[in-house]
Amino acid sequence: MSDMPNPATDPAAEKPMRLRDALRQARIEAADRTGVVVDLRDAEVARLEILNEALDPLFEQIPERIDLFDRGISQGENPRLWIDVVAHVAMGRDKRIYRFVQDTRFGRIVIAESHEVPAIIDAVTDYVARRMVEREHALVATPIPEAPPVEKKRRSGFWTFAFGFILGALALFGLALFATLRNM
Repeated sequence: MSDMPNPATDPAAEKPMRLRDALRQARIEAADRTGVVVDLRDAEVARLEILNEALDPLFEQIPERIDLFDRGISQGENPRLWIDVVAHVAMGRDKRIYRFVQDTRFGRIVIAESHEVPAIIDAVTDYVARRMVEREHALVATPIPEAPPVEKKRRSGFWTFAFGFILGALALFGLALFATLRNM
């Protein structure tokens, strides 16, 4: 019995065991927290996928020639269901509330927030309708009327050239005359 160190009497033998146990416990807790974060993220993605499937009937009604919308779920630190390049649905801080937002030149605005899928579907439907009307207005914009073409006379360029040529010849003649008179 005297061969084994007694933890109660030998403080040096006790500390490494306690630190080792504490490190092991800390690693287990960190792994558990990481697992919880991954589970929360997976739950976020699952809720966004449910919303995405619920939006299928809406997007089936949009004509194929209209390519404003590019719907899809982005996998990242904060998963998002993109409606188009400026609007998306993300989960709120509590991971149970849907938040439909739009990025504008003045910042991000919240279009709708709800725990219920139908409320978000209504908000997305209104948004899609507004975007389609904006597209129609942009395509129907009246063009600027063109002014009638002005016919330029080619002779006006010729007379400018002729006047410049005569003026240059007179200047050279005057310079030659002045140089001749000066040398005399």
